[in-house]
Amino acid sequence: MKIYLDNAATTPLDKQVFEAMTPFYLQHFGNASSHHAFGREVKATLDSCRKTIAQLLNASPEEIIFTSGGTEADNTAIHSAIYGAEVEHVITTKFEHHAVLHTLQQFERKGKIKISYIEHDAQGTLDLVHLESLLQQHPKSFVSVMHANNEIGNLNDIAAIGELCEEYKALFHTDTVQTIGHYVHDLQKLKVHYLAASAHKFHGPKGVGFLYCRKESPITQLLHGGGQEAKLRAGTENIAGIVGLIKALQLAYADLDQHQLYIQSLKDQLVAGLLDNISGVSFNGNSANADKSLYTVLSVCLPNTGDDLLRCLDEQGIAVSGGSACSTGAASHVLQALKIRPGRHTVRFSFSRFNTAEEINRVVNVLSALLQPLAA
Repeated sequence: MKIYLDNAATTPLDKQVFEAMTPFYLQHFGNASSHHAFGREVKATLDSCRKTIAQLLNASPEEIIFTSGGTEADNTAIHSAIYGAEVEHVITTKFEHHAVLHTLQQFERKGKIKISYIEHDAQGTLDLVHLESLLQQHPKSFVSVMHANNEIGNLNDIAAIGELCEEYKALFHTDTVQTIGHYVHDLQKLKVHYLAASAHKFHGPKGVGFLYCRKESPITQLLHGGGQEAKLRAGTENIAGIVGLIKALQLAYADLDQHQLYIQSLKDQLVAGLLDNISGVSFNGNSANADKSLYTVLSVCLPNTGDDLLRCLDEQGIAVSGGSACSTGAASHVLQALKIRPGRHTVRFSFSRFNTAEEINRVVNVLSALLQPLAA
């Protein structure tokens, strides 16, 4: 039995998404910028997709810019704040994805901005009192805080953060790569200027995502060339990918509550199984707290066996990760920020609606066997 529990890295493509995409590879292959019938047909599909995603997120179609994924969307938002709004002070966290952190830090090294980091507790919960203090000192800042962390699953209160940003006239960007397709986002109620998402995190295809940019927010073109995406993002649109993104999001929204209940039950099952069968287990951040973490992510600290636990699990057909798949081979900046003590195994389990209770039982049994000699 092969078991895939690395859904925070990428999710398997839903068969219905694949079926929706296939005609746009084989029959409807025109360029949306072409003025003949092939192009006009695809342009109509592109417009329809933009309207659909806007309806699902309660936004306007012109506020949706299709991108190659979350990294490009994050970078576009950051460049827009720094070059479009000429922001010189940025407030962020030490837990952000490297698409955000590395980009901001590069601008800081060049002297374009100064970065302040929001304080947090031992579990990684952000101190919003400190955020307000920073905003009082530096109004009209650019604030970048992810909705949920991809390694430890911590959920951040982006609604409250958005309200603070509005009060202090700050631009607010949130990376929702781990939460779009898993939670409802009402962009009329959420006080956010930029929001980034990626299709492959909710059973859509890789290589496509979008940036939401609220009307009248500064927007600076990251890629130059053609006039695609209302001259905001050059490059021929990935129509098949965009169709897949929309289909995946529609499927997610159709059964959102049921998916959440089911996946949370699998996560609860794993938490209980680990606590019942393995001594010395602990959980990183808020990942074992159902009210404060993604229902799709569980970050676990396990006793060190002296072996490569991830490799041992892989040999048993179980795919997991030690943290972000984007940081393979490097020490996790998230775990470093939490000051997780060295000498223990860190494993990130991440779930999807395609996982089963049987798979969770097998994972517990395999881990128990691998750690049994240590426990004895």
